[in-house]
Order: sequence, then structure tokens, then C-alpha cells
Amino acid sequence: MSDNRNVKIRVRNLSKVFGSQPKKALELRDQGLKRPEILDKTGQTLGLSNIDFDVYEGELLVIMGLSGSGKSTLIRCLNRLIDPTEGEIVIDGQNIPSLKEKELLECRRRHFSMVFQNFALFPHRTVQENAEFGLEIRGVDAGERREIARNALKQVGLDGWEDALPRQLSGGMQQRVGLARALANDASVLLMDEAFSALDPLIRGDMQQELLQLQHRMQKTTVFITHDLDEALSIGDRIVLLKDGEVVQIGSPEEILTKPADDYVRRFIEGVDKSRILSAESAMRKVRSTVRDTDGPRTALRKMRDHSLDSIYILDRDRRLVGLIDADAASQALEAGMERVTDSMTQDFRKVTRDEPMHNLFAMFSENRFPIAVVDDEQVLQGVVVKGAVLDELAQAGDH
Repeated sequence: MSDNRNVKIRVRNLSKVFGSQPKKALELRDQGLKRPEILDKTGQTLGLSNIDFDVYEGELLVIMGLSGSGKSTLIRCLNRLIDPTEGEIVIDGQNIPSLKEKELLECRRRHFSMVFQNFALFPHRTVQENAEFGLEIRGVDAGERREIARNALKQVGLDGWEDALPRQLSGGMQQRVGLARALANDASVLLMDEAFSALDPLIRGDMQQELLQLQHRMQKTTVFITHDLDEALSIGDRIVLLKDGEVVQIGSPEEILTKPADDYVRRFIEGVDKSRILSAESAMRKVRSTVRDTDGPRTALRKMRDHSLDSIYILDRDRRLVGLIDADAASQALEAGMERVTDSMTQDFRKVTRDEPMHNLFAMFSENRFPIAVVDDEQVLQGVVVKGAVLDELAQAGDH
């Protein structure tokens, strides 16, 4: 996949064998044997095999798979809590598997903060003291670490809870403390291992939204582990899908849903409400014709006739969307001698950006008879969504 963003972490040919004869296991792997056969012949477990992927600066990358797929092994290899058997993990030019112990400690301190499933809070320390813990270990001055931790707690919505003890907080609030502690360390990469799995579904959904808002504000490079497909599809910029220690597919949520790599992925995504994941971009079509804001109604009518349109978008010289005129309004404007389409245009139509969830589009069609315009942040027209295209896209996604 090509991307013009900077690569923060590059993982190549990463493998991990659990057992005393890793070389033997890798030789059998290279001969084409899979995990169960290798285990049967050698007693060695092939935890990860030839893993390749990049994590981009500021990206929220989700690594997902069922229990035993290797996802937790993978995240622990990234910061070398587990030593890989072979392969490269390069962050900012440093190959983590080759680092000596002192270099590794410095690399972890600078680059990695981790948030665990079980919160890992100290029960007798206050929220403030828990958030400060990593800074305290590093010997940061008391006044400075207090200020940094307070700011981190504010970022996760715990302003005013500094003096509370963990037992006084709900599960969701305790996880926020863990997140604040990770943010306070100001590492360049946030590693989150099943961070929301222990929360009940409502709180979990709230935390997912909190994480997305935090990500939008801070653009923190984040690697998030989950076994939950809905969670992965909801929060991931891209998803690395693992099975038996191997990468099955890497792609955006839309790519996973609309272009599953194999039958395993197809079975995996069965039952997903695709309208909640797919966006306006996947149903967007090219605009057949437009008029300029300096054009007259005669031009609008001619273009509508030539392209079999009932209405046409009006753009300014920078292709920004200024309005829409339908055939009836253009005919009346021509009879009335009006010179410009802008004199009889309407703005009573819906506009969305490319990432508008598809399930939101249905209500828009019922409210309005015109197609939905897709614009960018500058209001430049990108394309159009018609009701049939939405239904067609959902049908195609369901067929995969």
C-alpha cells in the first residue's frame, strides 16, 4: 500500500517461535508447513511467522484476530517485552531486536507507553499519583510531573478527580487513568493491548469515542490490539488481521469489508452492519456535469438535457459548491429573463464529506429529493451520492 505519510515503525520478516528449537521450527515453516504441523513434529509453537507491516506517524493501527492468532505476542515484540526469533522492528532508524539492554531501556522510555486490559493501577495511590508514576520512575521533578499529569488527566476527562482513589472510580474511569499515565509519559507510540475488553459494552463504546477524539486532537501514533471486529472497524485507520500467527490482510475498514482477501476474512466479516462502517466515499459517483455561477439558465437546461439530469450543481471559479438548480427552476428563470443560475438556485440539499457514515445517508434521502453532494473541507465538490448507489454498494459488500 502506498502512502505519503512518514513511516513510524517498520516491521519486516518478524517471526517468534516459543520453544527450545526455534531454528528447526523455522526450517519446517520455510518448507511450507503450518503451525499445527510444526507443533506436532517439533513441540515448538510458531507464534508469529514472516510478519510485514508499517505503522504511519499519527495513525491508529488496529491489530486484530481471534484468541491464539498472535496479536498480543506481536505487540509485545514491538517493545521487546518478548524477544523475536527473527526479523526487524525499526523505529526512527533503530532496529529494536538488535539493541543492547541500556539502549533498549532508553528506546522504550522514549518511544513506548502501554495501556493494559486490567488498568494496572496502584490501589493506594491517588489518581494524580497513578498518572505521575512513569514520570516519577524517570526522576522528573515533583512540580513538573504534577503539572504534566494534571494536563494528561484533563485530556481524558478526569479534571477534578486527582485526589480520588482507584476504588472510587468506575471501570471506564480507571481505564482513563491508565490512558492518562501513558499520555503523561509522552512517548511517541501508544500501545494498547485489549485496553477496553474488560469494560461493559456501553462504557466500552464511550471509551472508543474518547480515544478517537483524543487521536484527532493529539495525532498520537497508536497500535491497538483487539479480538473484537466491531471495535476494530469502528476505531482503526487500518487493520492488520492475523490468523495462526500470520497476516491474512492489511487494509482500511472499508477495504476489509468490500475486498476481503480470502474465505477466512469473508467468514470473519459476516454479520457486520456494513452501513455503519462504509462511508459516503464508497458510494460516491463522479458528477456528470456542473455549471458555473456565471452561467445562465439556458446553459443549465442544455447541460441537464445532454446528461439526462433533473438538477445540476453550481460551482464558483474554484470549483466550490455554491448551490443547485433543477429543471423546473431553470425553465422559469429562462421565461422570466433571468441572466444567472444563481438568481434561482437553491441551497436546500444535503452536503457531506467523504467519511460520512453510510447509515446516515438514508435519512438524508428521505428528507430531501436531491442527490447528496460530497465536498471536501474547502467545499470543493468531490462527487455525488444517489440512493441507488448506496443500496448497490451495500449489496456488493454483502456479496463478498
